Amino acid sequence: MGTTANQDQAIKQFQSIVDQIDESMKNTYQNMHQGYPTETLVRFLKARDWNVAKAHKMLVDCLEWRIQNKIDDMLTKPIIPTNLYRAVRESQLLGLSGYSKEGLPIITIGAGLSTFDKASVHYYVQSHIQINEYRDRVILPTATKKYGRHISTCLKVLDMTGLKLSALNHLKLLTTMSTIDDLNYPEKTEIYYIVNAPYIFSACWKVVKPLLQERTRKKIQVLQGCGRDELLKIMDYSSLPHFCRKEGSGSSKNTEDGSNCFSPDHAFHQQLYSYIKQQAELLDSISPIKQGSVHVGFPDPDPEDAKIAKTIESEFHRLRNLNGLSNSLNDLKVDGN
Repeated sequence: MGTTANQDQAIKQFQSIVDQIDESMKNTYQNMHQGYPTETLVRFLKARDWNVAKAHKMLVDCLEWRIQNKIDDMLTKPIIPTNLYRAVRESQLLGLSGYSKEGLPIITIGAGLSTFDKASVHYYVQSHIQINEYRDRVILPTATKKYGRHISTCLKVLDMTGLKLSALNHLKLLTTMSTIDDLNYPEKTEIYYIVNAPYIFSACWKVVKPLLQERTRKKIQVLQGCGRDELLKIMDYSSLPHFCRKEGSGSSKNTEDGSNCFSPDHAFHQQLYSYIKQQAELLDSISPIKQGSVHVGFPDPDPEDAKIAKTIESEFHRLRNLNGLSNSLNDLKVDGN
């Protein structure tokens, strides 16, 4: 695992504490670690800079969140009817484009063109958690078997095509989902690749980057243009996201070969939805499948995350004001020739 002697000691200390967790937490803990408890403890230790007491609190809080919100049952709660699920998928652009040469799943996010305007906030959070759980309980174990080594992390490629100042309207929801990930799914992403970044992203990145912990900063790579050449060093063309295949091919472009990994008709989303419906049908004899979103408790954001969100909001307001001033000046020029 490439750990130091001090880190090995921290792992042993953490393990001895976790061995004594309440019986009611053991089942959800097993669902979390999927047979790799030590690696799971290391993730929580990394997220708390190897402080055992803080990592322990984080893990217990996470297990309590899972129990209180019935996260273990999340993959038995399909978003129905199907047209509502399709609407969520078409407005919350997420997908799986394939695997890296090392076997890591490549999660894709259409950050710029996600509108989050077709359903309630609770459906988007439900969908987000379901993809996390499906990744951890199905995709990663399958990749581990296929590649013959333990795979517990993924790569994420974020497409910034179409990012506008109106994205500020989604900031609270995005912060909520980010907080859920940080507190309950720590250290699951190896690297974040940013592609097709417009000026608005560059401006925000400039002020946010200094606020990030060094560990987080090292994980984020802003690639030039669509990032195709850089990404092809770590993945085959067949796994390259559709929005990286040529310059200007962003998330909005429809593909005819089924390679649009955001589409509800993409193989990944078909498999995910079928899996959740099958799991629901297994329980159907006990309790019929109900319509309606799953309401998950939203954890309070970490103070550092809250500061970053506030900084992004301030920068968006600054850019909006500049944009308004520019438009006013242009109007003056037109009126005054």
